[in-house]
Amino acid sequence: MTNQKPGATGRWLSIVALAAIVGIGVALPGVATAADTDVQAGQQLFQQKGCVACHTIGKGVLVGPDLKGVTAKEPRAWLEQWISAPDAMVAKKDPTAVSLLLQFHNMQMPNLGLSSSNVDAIIDYLAAASSGTATAPAAATSAPAVKGNADLGKELFTGVVRFANGGPPCMACHSVGGIGALGGGQLGPDLTQVGKILGGAAGVSAFIAGTPTPTMNAVWSKRPLTTQERANVVAFLTSAPVTQRPVQAIGQLAGLAVLGVVILLMIATWRWNYRSTFGVRRPMVAKPTTGHTDPRNGGWFTGPYAPGWKTQFRSERR
Repeated sequence: MTNQKPGATGRWLSIVALAAIVGIGVALPGVATAADTDVQAGQQLFQQKGCVACHTIGKGVLVGPDLKGVTAKEPRAWLEQWISAPDAMVAKKDPTAVSLLLQFHNMQMPNLGLSSSNVDAIIDYLAAASSGTATAPAAATSAPAVKGNADLGKELFTGVVRFANGGPPCMACHSVGGIGALGGGQLGPDLTQVGKILGGAAGVSAFIAGTPTPTMNAVWSKRPLTTQERANVVAFLTSAPVTQRPVQAIGQLAGLAVLGVVILLMIATWRWNYRSTFGVRRPMVAKPTTGHTDPRNGGWFTGPYAPGWKTQFRSERR
């Protein structure tokens, strides 16, 4: 028989249980820290990628829908596809994607080129912010605090006045009503209806401040507008003369197009007549001055002739 002191087995069981509890206690902070890290990364991405320009979490609709509770409303797999490639979702006619596009004035969410880990972090942050375990983002839900001047905004938009931080004029990429018949650039969308599309001055201000598209972010992240400049541009874009293109501007564009076609036809007609008279017909009927019957044997024509013929005669004469 083996001799074993009473209570030895119990002591060993107590030691094992204590070790297990300590191990769990050590492991849990590590798990919590990893989860917190994902949420923090998602919060940073939400700000850096310009999501705050279009969305709030629990503060109402802005340019896009309020995202509070979105992780409970939509399956995670759908959210992953939508956040990573919204353009592809719209292209394949996903019912929810198409419905959102129609609901928000055909303002399509840009493809931000996010990695799968970025997308996971953003979804984790949306879930945490919706439940109150993470801080919801501050968003520009109202027009700028300072009052904007539409006239100064027009000068900034067209480049008459330079932006303080050296950014290019908006007209380099965008056209808009109220700046003349020729408008502006075609790289970005026409901004004539931007006030209506983005829900007024608040939406326009939030969109400009957040620079949510890749092109805007590349240009303006290093050369941001000042608060006063943004207010001026917003005031211009939401002013009455900009909300629609005037009829006279459309007539001017049509007139310029017709004038351009007429000028091109006149140049083409003159060029054709010149070629017919001096490039083809005249060498066939003109008499050579040297007596040769064939001008290519050395004869030269009196009067004007096409430069091409003269070059040919000189080369063949040699």
